[in-house]
This record gives sequence, structure tokens and C-alpha cells, in this order.
Amino acid sequence: MADFTPVLLTRAGHTTPFSVSEYISHGGYSALEKAVTMTGEEILKELTAARLMGRGGAGYPVDKKWRHLYGVEGGPKYVVCNADEGEPGTFKDRVLLEQDPLSVIEGMTIAGYLFGSPRGFIYIRGEYRDLQPLFERAVKHAHRFGYLGKNILGVEGFDFDITVVAGGGAYICGENSAMLNSIEGKVGRPRVKPPHLAEVGLYGKPTLVNNVESFAAVVPILNMGGDAYHALGTEFSGGTKLVSLCGHVKRPGTYEVPLGTPIRAIIEDWGGGTDSGRAVGFCQLGGHSGPIGFPEQLDTPYCYKAAKDAGLGIGSGSIVVMDEDVDPVAYLQKVMEFFVHESCGKCTPCRLGTTRMLELLTAFVEDRAVPGDVERLESLADNIAMLSSCGLGQSADKAVKSCLKHRRAAFEAHIVLKGGVS
Repeated sequence: MADFTPVLLTRAGHTTPFSVSEYISHGGYSALEKAVTMTGEEILKELTAARLMGRGGAGYPVDKKWRHLYGVEGGPKYVVCNADEGEPGTFKDRVLLEQDPLSVIEGMTIAGYLFGSPRGFIYIRGEYRDLQPLFERAVKHAHRFGYLGKNILGVEGFDFDITVVAGGGAYICGENSAMLNSIEGKVGRPRVKPPHLAEVGLYGKPTLVNNVESFAAVVPILNMGGDAYHALGTEFSGGTKLVSLCGHVKRPGTYEVPLGTPIRAIIEDWGGGTDSGRAVGFCQLGGHSGPIGFPEQLDTPYCYKAAKDAGLGIGSGSIVVMDEDVDPVAYLQKVMEFFVHESCGKCTPCRLGTTRMLELLTAFVEDRAVPGDVERLESLADNIAMLSSCGLGQSADKAVKSCLKHRRAAFEAHIVLKGGVS
């Protein structure tokens, strides 16, 4: 396990989560105090130097997203934190919300200062409703100490407040535009884009949306400088990453790892290897919307570029490990059950395509598949990804297609040949 000092989890478990005084005693709000002495361009340059990729799933460069909104005319501009962490096997944002919520608030407040935003919103996953009172308490304490409200830090006109919104428990509301619809009191369904949210977002106004970890990462970037943060990771993926490690591992949990750490090292050094003692059979990276990785791919560095080049991904930051006794096709059946359940039903390719894929996967698992079903499954996966209107359907193919590419024989083993012989 690498010997390094965490920059995101440095306070987790060591301070009272809502206590501003304890947060300050552990370096809190120094980034905001620094930000108000900087120009907007100086703040953006630090983000660019940091090479911070969005930590919510898409991996879009944070500096580009912030710079886009910074250049948009009109307002008011809103700052929204997407805390609808709905990917199965993903729980790393919960750790920040539960153990260091003030770092998220500080990151959002820095964004509020940069954009001159009057208000921020944090949309907390419906299943995390127990965290809503804790986060609201942290917001109240930040108010009490003058880090939210009017004329923050004595800066005339720096007025920023945060509203906590609880989600309804729908996975689709993790999609940014669906989340904004939900905040507005509408049905949580994705919007057609363009226009982009930076131009027409919450209540039709320019809006920044980042996830919990992305906002929290802005704090160490300003504290240590973008170059120093970048140096913790790789050339194309700066900094550290929170990983939700679970499944068949001895030590499941949330770990902060330097980007570029081999996937195998995360599983073996941080997670202690499999809990059964058997070899790793496969792992799914980035929640159910991510690809399946197999043993021959586990020496891939855990960073955005290397993972993409290897046909893998970072996604939501989860790594779900299965040992060699698990049939990957049976695992995929459970993955597709999730997509069928969570599809909002708005577009036909996702609504019907995921159902048909589940039917085919069930046929494989029950040894009822026939010749041609592998090709039919592959064709369905291609069409769903190409024709669906939002990220849910567009990513429903990834696990299946990665498994078809690397373990096609696992599907073929379930095919019933003529005469009833498999």
C-alpha cells in the first residue's frame, strides 16, 4: 500500500462533522480565505494545473466546465452539488457527506464566489435521507461562523447560501438534468440537450453541476496549488481518487488512492485480496454502468486515460470484486435487472431494449439460449447505447459488451444445441 498522506480523507473520522471550529483547526476554510484574494482567472488556472477530472462518472475536466460557466453572460448563476450517489457498489460520496460535509460546503462556496452565485443546492440521494439533518446542521454552523450568508469573510457582495434537497430514490435522478427537474418539483426525467446546463440549467438559468467529491477536491487544490495536486496522480489524471471497494474482498471500504495505482494493488493491498482466498474472477468498475475487468487487465493503472485505453473505466469510483467461482453471465443478469427497474421509460430503446437484454441473459443463465442469441445480445447492446436519450441507456451495454469481448465462451457454454445438448 502506497505511503502517502490523504488529501480528501484527512479529516474523516478525526473531527465532529458539523463543527466549524474543529474543521478550521484541521485546515478548513483556508482555501476559501485564499480564493477571495484571487481573481477568477487565477482560480481557474489552479484548476487547470490540477488536471482534476470530474469525479461523478463522466470524467469531464472540471476546469473546462467551470470556465464555460464563468464565460456565460447573464444570471443569476446557480451552483448544484449532485449527491445522488445511486450506482450499486458506490458509497464513497457518503463518507464525505457523513464525515466531512464542510469540505463539500467549502468547495461549493468557492464556486459561489467565482461565479457570483447567490445560491447553491445539494441534492442528496433519497436513500441517504439520514444524512440530510447532518448536512443541514453543517450548513447552519457555517452560517453561524460567517462562512455562508451575506458578505462572507467580510467581502462586500459575497452572498451565498445552500439549500439541501432530498431526492426521491430514483436512480435516473443521478443524471444531471433529471436532477435539476427534480429540484424544480418536476418529474425527474432527463432533458434534451442542447441547450447545455451551463446556459439553461436550474430554473432556466446558467448552472454548474459537480458531484460531492469534485467539490471537495477543489479545497486541497487551492490549498496546495494545482501543480502539487496534479503531481499526486498521473500526467492526464491529477490527484487522488476515492474508491468504493466491495464484493468478495477481505477489507471492503472507501479508500483514497493516488491515481495511477494499479487496479490489482487496490484489490490486493487496500482490500486484502478476496475474502474466499480464491483468485479474482472479474471486477466491475464504476458501478453497474461500467465495464467488467478480468484478471489479465488488473495491472492497468487506475486513472482515466489508462483505464479508457484498456477498455475499462473509473466511472462512479466503485470496484466490485467477484472471485473465480462466480459466473459472469449470472452476474450480468443481475446488472440488467437493475437497469430494467431503474429505466424511466421515456425512450423506447432503453425501456424495451433493457427488458429484451434481460430476457436473453436469463435464457443464458437457465441454459435455454440457442445459437444466434450471443449475436442478438450483442446487437441489442449496440443499439441501446447508440439510440438511448440519456446516460442510463447509453451505458447499459458496457458490462455486457466488455464480457462478450473478453469472455465470449462464458455465454457460448450456456447455449443449447440441436437435440437438447449444451
